[in-house]
Amino acid sequence: MIELLDKKHHREDFDCGKELLNNYLKTQAGQDIKRKLSACFVLCENGTDIQGYYTLSNNSIPLSSFPNHIQKKLPKSYLSIPTTLLGRLAIYKNHQGKGIGKILLIDALKRSFEISQEIGSFAVVVDPIDEEAGKFYKKYDFIKLPDSEKMIIATKTLQELFG
Repeated sequence: MIELLDKKHHREDFDCGKELLNNYLKTQAGQDIKRKLSACFVLCENGTDIQGYYTLSNNSIPLSSFPNHIQKKLPKSYLSIPTTLLGRLAIYKNHQGKGIGKILLIDALKRSFEISQEIGSFAVVVDPIDEEAGKFYKKYDFIKLPDSEKMIIATKTLQELFG
């Protein structure tokens, strides 16, 4: 079951192989939730053991960061385009390669689409931590923004999947 992170979840033993993502879950996620900076969703085994997690928050990207073919479709009055940030996605080492990343990504995209029905969001954006993560997102039709490591998938695409 995927649910919001809370105190019952065991964070201290989480290890995805990337210290930055481990430390975020262990030391910062709870503070970010309290400050309303992001929401952290966890997939748990036995209700408390975290198999993986992801974060979502509101975001915006400068219009000039989008490829020209997308810029042409957006109003020039928007200097910054509203998006949803899929800030982190991590899978516990023992569960990697078992499809959990896909499960979490689909859940994150579905939630993002549902939210976009009430609060404007042109796309979901990710900033892959490394090349391996970039390949993962590319497999699910995320496109790279010019002059950036950021990648997006349009809400219109999500509507075709979940609408």
